[in-house]
Amino acid sequence: MKKLLLLGGTADARRIATALHQQGITLIYSLAGLVRTPDIGCELLIGGFSQFGGLASYLQTHNIAAVLDVTHPYAATMSTTAVTACQQAGIPCWRFHRSAWQPEAGDNWYELKNWQALPEQLAGLDSVLLTAGQMEAELLTEIAERVSQVHLRTAVQPKYALPANVNWIKAIGPFNADGERALMALLNVQALVSKNSGGDSTVAKLSIARERRIPVYMLHRPVLPQADQQFSERDKCIEFVVCSSALRARQVPK
Repeated sequence: MKKLLLLGGTADARRIATALHQQGITLIYSLAGLVRTPDIGCELLIGGFSQFGGLASYLQTHNIAAVLDVTHPYAATMSTTAVTACQQAGIPCWRFHRSAWQPEAGDNWYELKNWQALPEQLAGLDSVLLTAGQMEAELLTEIAERVSQVHLRTAVQPKYALPANVNWIKAIGPFNADGERALMALLNVQALVSKNSGGDSTVAKLSIARERRIPVYMLHRPVLPQADQQFSERDKCIEFVVCSSALRARQVPK
């Protein structure tokens, strides 16, 4: 029986995988397994595809009919690999990425194409909250050299030694406004650093930054190769997959 390979690791991926499984779609949910293992009910693949000789090899040897990419919008390497591997295998590659956040009245956003100028832009501040996931050691060191106190909030502890003035905060969303307000007040945050992840899970920090009238340094999303179908609404994505001839034709015996 042909299967759908869902590339996950996000809250949206868990919700979509659960809905598809409940509607009878045979799927494999793939994730790196860095934070937590979801309880979905379908087959799980944890640890990536290098153990199978790469994604392209996996698609060809595991009876995959289509790939649904629901990785993080900044997982550019995986999303690019998915498109290329699907082209090689001759199967469709679909993608769901939630819509990007948009600045609102009262926001003070500095939108960045990359992190190169960030250390200099933060220079002289007393307290900065970094909520952009894992950062390269060199970049974090440069920021720490220019800021009195750096607060790094991630789900997984960095694998390198942190500078003395970097305070690591272990946290996994979703986050609400009351919690974000209390945290920023406690730390006296003067600037917020974020990726434009979109969605509701971590958006509260932006409303509190607006409330506190502090700048937000927002990293642009990477430019990705076009998938065969792209979605930003979960319901429409789920409906398309359930009704897709690419899967239906392969799951119904002739």
